[in-house]
Amino acid sequence: MRPPAPPAAAGKAEVRRLSNAERSAYFARREAARVLRVVLQGDARRRAVGSVKSLVYSPSVRNKRATLALVCQTLKHLPIIKKILEDADIVNSKWKRKEDLLFIVTYDVLFGQAKQSTGDAEKFIIHHKIKLQSALEQLLLTKKVNGVDELTSLYQTGDAPKPRYVRVNTLKLDIGSAMLELEKLTKVQKDGLLPDLLILPAGTDLHDHPLVLNGSVFLQGKASCMVAAALCPEPGWVVLDACSAPGNKTVHLAALMRDKGKIIACELNKQRVHRLEDTIRLSGASNIHVVHGDFLNLTPSVHPYNKVRAILLDPSCSGSGTSAERLDHLLPSYTTGLAADGTEIARLSKLAAFQKKALSHALTFPAVERVVYSTCSIHQIENEDVVQSILPLAASHGFRLAAPLSQWTRRGLPVFEGTEKLLRTDPVEDKEGFFIALFVKEHVDRNRGIPSAFPAKKSNRKVAGSTKKRLVTGTRLSRLLFYPSGLQTKTT
Repeated sequence: MRPPAPPAAAGKAEVRRLSNAERSAYFARREAARVLRVVLQGDARRRAVGSVKSLVYSPSVRNKRATLALVCQTLKHLPIIKKILEDADIVNSKWKRKEDLLFIVTYDVLFGQAKQSTGDAEKFIIHHKIKLQSALEQLLLTKKVNGVDELTSLYQTGDAPKPRYVRVNTLKLDIGSAMLELEKLTKVQKDGLLPDLLILPAGTDLHDHPLVLNGSVFLQGKASCMVAAALCPEPGWVVLDACSAPGNKTVHLAALMRDKGKIIACELNKQRVHRLEDTIRLSGASNIHVVHGDFLNLTPSVHPYNKVRAILLDPSCSGSGTSAERLDHLLPSYTTGLAADGTEIARLSKLAAFQKKALSHALTFPAVERVVYSTCSIHQIENEDVVQSILPLAASHGFRLAAPLSQWTRRGLPVFEGTEKLLRTDPVEDKEGFFIALFVKEHVDRNRGIPSAFPAKKSNRKVAGSTKKRLVTGTRLSRLLFYPSGLQTKTT
């Protein structure tokens, strides 16, 4: 008689006996738990390694669609899951150490599609399912709602749909061929501002499309694509991307430069360096050199940095302009209202201090002619205020503000003279809130404000209002919270 198999071996045998669909679901729950752990740890420390989507769509995750669905739905139901687990009083010290997997499995058993009991976590939750359902029913009564949908709506904020933007990687594929391939799937149109950008209907899922998997196209928002276009580097230049990961803007620069010259991609975070390297490999670019280090520690006078002609500075920011796209509205810090407390105000001030330091450093590189400063933030403190604080230093190095992408009419908040040269996108109208400032050396041709591929159009737009520093009122943008509650601008 054979001795019983040890638990680990028995568990593996159980997994092997599952159908393909059940096995796929089993592993998707484990992949989702790993992503959820990183998301929750980053959210708790306010130092996210990446957005929910960027983590799910990393090469290490195999079943991307199922994993994304599990992570998003678990986050959506997380306050409920935590409450019923607490009320049912079933979580011991063992499962507290594996709570990310417990959250995923609890969602899938109570609200999802988990039917089989393979796996310790699944067996544990299914064993206590009646207790959990009882706790859920009691919560529905306490909250005086009729069902789970009404219950989740108490914790949720909305997410506006937006078109699916696709940037064609012209290092691998021409725009016409990309359109022909994608038109086999759905309606495709060209963007009116950026010639390498295509627009597809909202909700179009391309994550498993061959053109995405082989790097011929990148799923990248329009506002994000505008950043590299604003810098407009020439082929053959040495260009520095100061805070490079995950690398979409970096490889866009390589495409605009036709893979000529050199791009130095600087990234401090080791995990994000790996993601950056994956993006570069996927793009096929050969002119990118990755530097794992702090941009602020680079010595501008030392080779090769003394040859840098253009710098893209897209530093860490609040991400407030892309919170819906990043799925930040699902995170505990967002749903519990921490985005408007004193901790968040202090975080914005700390971010702004770093942003000023980084922009000041960028302007000291001896050969640099063009510097783009960009954020995916709607907050004035990270945008206009940073630029205004740097203007005297910029002028001392021979820089002035220039207006990138002159066809774009949405410009900076009129809080100081010259903000009509700054660029904003509106999170309501444009579905993303980005900010772009372009500094150019005075001796540089003043007509090189936009890439030659983008025909310039004269704009008769005038910025209304006083040039005194103030918070803008009476515009769509002013309805957004540029300063969190309690943080006000100073008047001069």
